[in-house]
Amino acid sequence: METIAGKEIDFDSAGIRRRDFIHIAPVSFAAVGVAASAIPLVDSMNPSADILAVSSIEVDLSSIEPGQRVTVSWRNQPVFIVRRRAIDIARTQADDANPGLIDPLSDSARVQKSEWLIMIGVCTHLGCIPLGQKEGDARGKYGGWFCPCHGSLYDLSGRVRRGPAPRNLDIPPYVFLSDTKIRIG
Repeated sequence: METIAGKEIDFDSAGIRRRDFIHIAPVSFAAVGVAASAIPLVDSMNPSADILAVSSIEVDLSSIEPGQRVTVSWRNQPVFIVRRRAIDIARTQADDANPGLIDPLSDSARVQKSEWLIMIGVCTHLGCIPLGQKEGDARGKYGGWFCPCHGSLYDLSGRVRRGPAPRNLDIPPYVFLSDTKIRIG
């Protein structure tokens, strides 16, 4: 029997022995040491400062005219920015209920402001860059984008309409900072 804090405790009857402490203490210290050494290892897996610096870009939209298409680079990918005309918006919204859409999604679900379409310009089939951003490029039957590699066609909302592409052109995370400025990423 031992006296701890004024109470007599019989360690043998409680199932606790002094030798148990000798086994438990080093294991506990080792576990704390492993956890402490794992923190820098896990932290080293975070992206570096140069990667974080290009993870978002700001784009001034004030110089883009209605009907004009501009391409910017974000994370080494082309981002298509289109200032759509009223006729383009009406045409895409009229196609919202079209049962022939491969990846049905309404135009309003793909844009924050109907005048501006912002999407990643990489075909969702094999990663090609579709034609249609430059004046004179083949835009296909729907007036959007055409991937010449395998024939996928996209409409003015970036929705796949024909071809092997399984889904619409992807929308990057973006936010309007003002009426004429956006941040992508």
